[in-house]
Amino acid sequence: MIRIGMALFEASEELERERGISKDIIINSLCDAMVAAYKKQIRDKDASNIEAILDEQSGEIGVFRTKVVVENVEDENTQISLEAAKEIDEDVEIEDEVKIEVTPEDFGRIAAQSAKQVITQRIREAERRNVLDEFMSKKGTLVTGIIQRVENRTVYVNIGKTDAILPQKEQIPGEFYKPGNRIRVFVLNVKDNNRLPQVIVSHSHPEIVRELFELEVPEIEDGIVEIKSIFREAGFRTKIAVHSNDPDVDSVGACIGPRGSRIQTIVNELKNEKIDIVRYSDNPVEFIVNALSPARILTVDILADDENAKEALVVVPDDQLSLAIGRDGQNVRLAHKLTNWKIDIKSETQAKLLEKNSEPQEIVEEDFDDTIQDNQEDFQTESIEDEIQEELSQRAFDEDDLNETSQIVEGEE
Repeated sequence: MIRIGMALFEASEELERERGISKDIIINSLCDAMVAAYKKQIRDKDASNIEAILDEQSGEIGVFRTKVVVENVEDENTQISLEAAKEIDEDVEIEDEVKIEVTPEDFGRIAAQSAKQVITQRIREAERRNVLDEFMSKKGTLVTGIIQRVENRTVYVNIGKTDAILPQKEQIPGEFYKPGNRIRVFVLNVKDNNRLPQVIVSHSHPEIVRELFELEVPEIEDGIVEIKSIFREAGFRTKIAVHSNDPDVDSVGACIGPRGSRIQTIVNELKNEKIDIVRYSDNPVEFIVNALSPARILTVDILADDENAKEALVVVPDDQLSLAIGRDGQNVRLAHKLTNWKIDIKSETQAKLLEKNSEPQEIVEEDFDDTIQDNQEDFQTESIEDEIQEELSQRAFDEDDLNETSQIVEGEE
């Protein structure tokens, strides 16, 4: 047996407290390293009856080979005679198994080198597995981290046991990420690799808004108010549709809070991003009207309503058209995503003009008679002009003949 002392056990307990790595992992790693070193020394890597045993009371470890008790020994590596076995244990019988210590005398240095490599590798694997398990459970949730550094427009955020990656496409446009600042991010994905797992987070995901509302609005966490849909253009504007399962609770009022305290906390967290709280309705017309707020709506006509096509024509006052569409079409675009309806917005003047142009034109009898009379007048005018032209041509022809006759007569004279 090799005495290793109690320092290993103390270090294992400290590692378990600080880094969450079980003490059994360290002990098992040491035993496996002893077995691997012994097999390498005897040049028999396929031996299966070798194990290392650690006595925690004495702080000693040794290598043992398990052998079967037989009458006639045919393989000394796996078998032992009954007489030799009784020297170890007097109560042993044929076909019993006994453990025989085979620890070499100069095995301490070799085992220590092997143990160091194995334990280091096992600790890394245990850390990777712990991080993977922890953040797999946090996938799809909101976590708080500290910005560590920014490299090539990629932000690295420390979220505990590892640094998460915030790629550029998941950042808020125009946001400045300063190292040392605290930030709330949404865990998008966890990728396993040979080293520590790679955690991908987002600062622009719509679920961040959902998580913030669940934190700030108790009615949402309790299930009284339900978030039906949400769509976000990070850094600019978000629309969220809410519904109350209790008729005595106003869904929009619950989200706003007393004197706007709840919604103001969320807006501050999102760096003054504008949030429209929309009251959800099963009636598509009412839902579309609510989704286009704050614009005032005159009429909503459902053009198509089936599984594949949902189209609606919305008419607003002339002075509300730009408000309904929003800057760069943002308001109507968010309303379309929120309601899942294709929305065509027209002003009142445009709608009347469109309606007028779509009406079929009727031919009145008086108009028809006037048209015939005009055609007849045109026909008569054209006939008179033709007669005058023909008369002038005839006169010109007669004058030419007269001149030619006079020239002939003068020549004969």
